[in-house]
Amino acid sequence: MIKIKNVTKKVGAKVILDDITLDIEKGTLVVLIGSSGCGKTTTLKLINKLIKPTSGEIYIDDKPISKENTIELRRKIGYVIQNTGLFPHLTIKENIELIPRLKKEKTIEEIEKTTIELLEMVGLKYEDYIDKYPSQLSGGQQQRIGVARAIATDAEIILMDEPFSALDPITRTSLQEQLFTLQDELKKTIIFVTHDMDEALKIADKICIMDSGKVAQYDTPENILRNPVNEFVKNFIGLDRVWNNPEYIKAKDIMIKDPVSVKPSRTIIQGIEIMRTSKVDSLLVTDKNHKLEGIVTVKDMKSNISKSQSLGSIMSSEVLVVKEDDNLVNILSIMNERSVGYIPVVTDEYKLAGLITRSSLLSVLSEQFLEMEVSVLG
Repeated sequence: MIKIKNVTKKVGAKVILDDITLDIEKGTLVVLIGSSGCGKTTTLKLINKLIKPTSGEIYIDDKPISKENTIELRRKIGYVIQNTGLFPHLTIKENIELIPRLKKEKTIEEIEKTTIELLEMVGLKYEDYIDKYPSQLSGGQQQRIGVARAIATDAEIILMDEPFSALDPITRTSLQEQLFTLQDELKKTIIFVTHDMDEALKIADKICIMDSGKVAQYDTPENILRNPVNEFVKNFIGLDRVWNNPEYIKAKDIMIKDPVSVKPSRTIIQGIEIMRTSKVDSLLVTDKNHKLEGIVTVKDMKSNISKSQSLGSIMSSEVLVVKEDDNLVNILSIMNERSVGYIPVVTDEYKLAGLITRSSLLSVLSEQFLEMEVSVLG
């Protein structure tokens, strides 16, 4: 959809953007984030031709925007900025309908119908706001109108430059949720500038972390949290960020690898000895390909008189499991709902990958807490 290819922007001797390249897929919400002066707002302005690159090119649908008519290009792109950019002398209705009426691609009735729908989508009643002026609205209401106006252009691309940063936390959270819901429904291509990592994690399909005019890392929120590419990214997102977002912590991150397992042909007497030496009270039973077949507890073994029986004959084949990519929130929920102290982790092929126990969870979480404390003290 949007390709930024080897773009550099200089102002005098100062390099604002240094040979950046980005591919933004159609229908995704990409967040540009970084400290002040890193080049994120400049990138946004280049896409809208508010400024021109010193070198390089930006393509929309494989067409270089340098060859596009600037006015026509901007009519195809929605733009939302921090102070909304609403025209103060126009009513809310007139603000929303300005570009659609100029484009003359729809009838007046169709435009008005769209206005009603958009106001409802951003949580505002049509009849309560159409005749008001921007100055009569709160900051949060103005931002909602700004979003509605950007979508009203019927643009496939919407640029948003720190639109919620001046709002109070409650209103900001509400608008982030509203934007996420709108994007889930409309699938626009949205490029959103922010300096707030929490905001980026809440709304982004992909995050581009920028540093001194360069792309430090461009990836999904999960991959950035789990695999920061360098110290700058690690410090930028914060040591404890992944632990503040438990939905990104996977079973494979916290499981005990290579848990004690046995073949079903083992006898009860052998199983008891394996339990004793391994200091466990249950054994996971796997086949020759390491696929999980069942589980045997010490209670199962003690209740059988004949110790020469095979573990396969007494094991329970109904085993509660989680997959490697299941997240911590779901795992804890399952363990609490089913009142279990442990849960095996399997691959997509149902091979045993690991084991999560309450004690291993406490150990991992405690270790992380200690690392955070050392980092703060150090």
